[in-house]
Amino acid sequence: MAKVVPLFSGSKGNSYYIGSSGEGVLIDAGRSCKQLTEALEQNSIDIKRIGAIFITHEHIDHCQALKVFAKRYGLRVYASLGTLDALYEKCCLTPDIRSEVITEAVDVGDMRIIRCNTSHDARESCCYQVCTSDGRKATIATDLGVMTDGVRELLKTSDFAVVESNHDIDMLKRGFYPPMTKARILSDRGHLSNDACSLELAEFIRCGNCRLMLGHISENNNIPELALNTSLNALEAVGMKRNLDFTLDAAPSFTDGTSVVF
Repeated sequence: MAKVVPLFSGSKGNSYYIGSSGEGVLIDAGRSCKQLTEALEQNSIDIKRIGAIFITHEHIDHCQALKVFAKRYGLRVYASLGTLDALYEKCCLTPDIRSEVITEAVDVGDMRIIRCNTSHDARESCCYQVCTSDGRKATIATDLGVMTDGVRELLKTSDFAVVESNHDIDMLKRGFYPPMTKARILSDRGHLSNDACSLELAEFIRCGNCRLMLGHISENNNIPELALNTSLNALEAVGMKRNLDFTLDAAPSFTDGTSVVF
């Protein structure tokens, strides 16, 4: 059995640990190295068990700790070619840190990590599915301007998934962000809204992915309860019942001990 531990999720930082009894990986390294280290310790995760760090894209809330953390612990970094180039340009990576391009998939320990491109305003953003040695699959899919067919297929074939439910459209439109920022978030290269997310979940559940978590919830343009209720209402409308047909939770902005065994 393997588990997913949401370490950080949201506008201030994102990072997830996915591991089995032997080894694990980090998906993104948002927040500071100190905060990331403390979050791992709080969840009794031995840093020596981390086989690699996978970065979805170069935005700071996904890579803030990367340079210091990877160098301190001698960890290999994987990302798309475009993301690696952007990380070097932003000095989030240096030549003394081992880094490799992941084109489609790579093996780390007894796990296979699959990459899928996403629609976001970054150089070459992607999401990842982690497959364990016993055939279980977990996918972290956030920073999605739109849900592409490729990402849908990964989510349909997963046993657990974090899916972006970033903003409530009305809250965003009434909020204090500049018009250009609002337009970026609402665009096909921005973030997935509560409404857009809620319309996707029923098909994932029908395909067997019954353990779901909402992630990257905006602290300025959303509320975890609102994100959950939007999805729960959509699922109830098609006859699906929480904790009977599926589980659904909101990822904490900062680790609170939550973990999911899948």
